[in-house]
Amino acid sequence: MTTDATRYNAVARALHWSIGLLIILNIALALLGEPFEHVLWIFPLHKSIGILVLGLSVLRLLWRLTYKAPALPAAMPGWEKLAARLVIAAFYAMIILVPLSGWVMSSAGKWPISFFGLFEVMKFAVTKDDPIAHLAHEAHEILGLLFIPLVAVHIAAALRHHIILKDNILLRMTGRPLR
Repeated sequence: MTTDATRYNAVARALHWSIGLLIILNIALALLGEPFEHVLWIFPLHKSIGILVLGLSVLRLLWRLTYKAPALPAAMPGWEKLAARLVIAAFYAMIILVPLSGWVMSSAGKWPISFFGLFEVMKFAVTKDDPIAHLAHEAHEILGLLFIPLVAVHIAAALRHHIILKDNILLRMTGRPLR
């Protein structure tokens, strides 16, 4: 197998786009969940997607630890490289902490946690009155809301690189040939 040091490999790209789309969908479901809870029960789907995101994120993290990411372009200013690294670090923290806090929070509830109706997910040994359940609830909501601007900044930066700077940053995460 040949590797291209200027782009992410196919596994990293597939995990990136899958996790990204699932996160955007889950943010929308979370925001729409309460207004539509009398019409459509969205939260079981939200929980299933969250568990899927957590599993894929663990795979993504393990993959990232074993496969080196392509270097950022030498022409990129130092501040921008630092900002990119900070955003990526924040993403790795969020893609683990947000679904994990949701899982802990849901474990304190009385309902089983179903994975798309296929099987029940193990619950952590917490109750509604446990401090960790309250912490998980607060963390899930706050971090979930912080995910919105983080995703927006990430998308805006990728589009800036592609449309304005016309460099290969966005193309590194696609299957398209680099310019």
